[in-house]
Amino acid sequence: MAVALGGNAILQAGQEGTADEQLANVKNACEQIAKLIDSGYEVVVSHGNGPQVGSLLIQHEAGSDEVPPMPLEICGAQTQGQIGYMVQQSLGNVFRELDINKNVLTTVTQVVVNEDDEAFANPTKPVGPFYSEEEAKKAMEEKDENWIEDSGRGWRKVVASPVPQKIVETESIKELIANDNVVVASGGGGIPVVEDENEQLSGVEAVIDKDLATRKLAEEVDADILMILTDVPNVAINFGTPQQENLGILTIAEMEEYQAEGHFGTGSMGPKVQAVVDFVKNGGERAIITSLDQALEAIEGKTGTQICADKDAVNQIA
Repeated sequence: MAVALGGNAILQAGQEGTADEQLANVKNACEQIAKLIDSGYEVVVSHGNGPQVGSLLIQHEAGSDEVPPMPLEICGAQTQGQIGYMVQQSLGNVFRELDINKNVLTTVTQVVVNEDDEAFANPTKPVGPFYSEEEAKKAMEEKDENWIEDSGRGWRKVVASPVPQKIVETESIKELIANDNVVVASGGGGIPVVEDENEQLSGVEAVIDKDLATRKLAEEVDADILMILTDVPNVAINFGTPQQENLGILTIAEMEEYQAEGHFGTGSMGPKVQAVVDFVKNGGERAIITSLDQALEAIEGKTGTQICADKDAVNQIA
């Protein structure tokens, strides 16, 4: 099973983002993951890193007169290590409390993208802090960067969000899993890299969607189940209206119909829904979107939004 931890598993709304806050949140998330493992499931873990990368970009900018700031893909690598450390330590501690004899390892993961992906011609993913219009226009002129005005809150730099093509470290991850280790991989969507004709890799300034990258990870390690843990128990249609309806167990066709009707925003639930649909269409047994605190109940089919290939599979869960 591949489990994707949402941002609330690491940093919750209203928090400052101190190390103590983040470690406490991660410990709670790891307690939920440990329940899955204690129930007999083999788990590979992924996670988001948006707030952590944003903080790191601010730190680099603030210190740029003293030391050279690092590019975005290296910030991604740094936060993979940061969050991986938190998960390794927290999950290891929970394992010892529960007498689970497993090691936890983090793989700093590179994810290949297509340099011709249309996302590079149309950057849409905001990164980093908010700036004034004057500062944004200066950056656009001097650095040839792309910036947008973001919801009246200021201007933010935007970068490409290309589709993940393959994970470089797949074979190593599979070997670690085969030797009974819990692996943390593809954090923050992975480090985006392009591959030349000689199979040489180089990083690119981009952000890969975490849920789409976890779907690719799940496929490449032959996971049966993809579980995306977020801050709501179910996907909903007509969200935020009197007609809101929480979705339970669905077929691919049913979920694709809701997609076509435009129920899922590109900046919120849309990528999660696309990830679970693609996973099951490509041979996955089942995909789940639910809240962090209901992970075990969801895997048992008691809650959450569940996507299956067809009605026969739905009936087996229901």
